[in-house]
Amino acid sequence: MTAEQIPFVDHLELAGEPHLVAEECTGCAARFFGRRNACASCGGRSFRRVPIATTGEVRAFTIVTFAAPGVPVPFVAAVVDCAGTSVRANLVDVPPSPDHVRLGMKVALTTVVVGTDDEGVEAVNYAFRPVEG
Repeated sequence: MTAEQIPFVDHLELAGEPHLVAEECTGCAARFFGRRNACASCGGRSFRRVPIATTGEVRAFTIVTFAAPGVPVPFVAAVVDCAGTSVRANLVDVPPSPDHVRLGMKVALTTVVVGTDDEGVEAVNYAFRPVEG
């Protein structure tokens, strides 16, 4: 039996193949994660939800060695370019070392269970993992 799962953030869609969804300004095509009242780029107030590519390249990263209590360190925090949309996420399945992470590294979206409540419902977040190529 599969556990019930809920997305940790509103812009993660779990149905079908997991993917991210951005709010895209209908005036200038700027993309944002999370609800917006107005576009930070053009001031427009009309948005449409658009799916984000599930693969991308690491554009920036840091090795986090100090975090809030209860957050395991070290880990890799990165900015991933997903076909023109910047996504901030952690990298998983890679040692948290500059010897193993590089700019331009190809990565793919994955999901990770970040908690389970008393009824067994899993909270699921997203991350990226390295891919061959």
